[in-house]
Amino acid sequence: MRTAWVFPGQGSQKHGMASGVLQDQLAQERFAQASDLLGRDLLAICDGTATGPLHDLNDTRNSQPALFVLESVLLDRCKQHGHQVQLLAGHSLGELVALYGAGCFDMATGLELVKQRSELMAAAEGGAMRAVMGFQRAELEAAVAAQQDVVIANDNSSGQVVLSGTAAAIQQVCSTIRCKRSVPLPVSGAFHSPFMEEPATRFAQVLESLPFADASLPVVSNATAESSTAGSVLKANLVQQMVSGVRWRETMDHMANGGITTVVEIGPGAVLSGLLKRSLPNLTIRQVNTTADLAY
Repeated sequence: MRTAWVFPGQGSQKHGMASGVLQDQLAQERFAQASDLLGRDLLAICDGTATGPLHDLNDTRNSQPALFVLESVLLDRCKQHGHQVQLLAGHSLGELVALYGAGCFDMATGLELVKQRSELMAAAEGGAMRAVMGFQRAELEAAVAAQQDVVIANDNSSGQVVLSGTAAAIQQVCSTIRCKRSVPLPVSGAFHSPFMEEPATRFAQVLESLPFADASLPVVSNATAESSTAGSVLKANLVQQMVSGVRWRETMDHMANGGITTVVEIGPGAVLSGLLKRSLPNLTIRQVNTTADLAY
């Protein structure tokens, strides 16, 4: 049996998501560490009791650190329970958790990276994103290619993508193609697109100043849908991820082609599990949302 652990990204956050780990001392310590770095109570933000500026969990500057902390705690506890894993992958922000799990950097470095990444992305105003479901891929790709200011930001599955770019270009694509539905996403910028070039350049400078080791086991990068253990490659791909799409459909294929038989989604919800079940129905899928799920 070959197992992969996968980590969801922004959009999976929800109020109360940390309640299932609050009795864990590691979780308490890690949320306190993150709160000290951010200068606000991340646990109160997670449970919806925070007030004042930057109290919203859906703010990129909160959702990314909150997901990183929660998922890293569950990851470390999975290791301590003796669970074995042969491959790691994360969707967008989740890739940082995968890299932490592979030993590319320690927790303090990971928290600094997610703080910088979330702030840079939140500051990149302008642009929009829209999820599109139930389309003909050739028709969609042709419509995107015909527009200069739109790209496929998240290629999540054969029947679900997220477009990113200017609102006008996205609307033009959606009005051209046939699809079951399309849904605007509540984001401040055109994430995972060339519009993120300036934040990506600044993030590269942040990464350059922080230690980044080779991975202890393969990590699949969003930017390439290929796995690597080379720290220099994984670091470069992490920067590239900000300006290119999340190639999750191909990542799932990479797992299947590599002989993965079990995938464990570590973090809140089951978004990635749903994509996996629809795309690769023969896989065994499990979720670890809380410490109660650790004995899977």
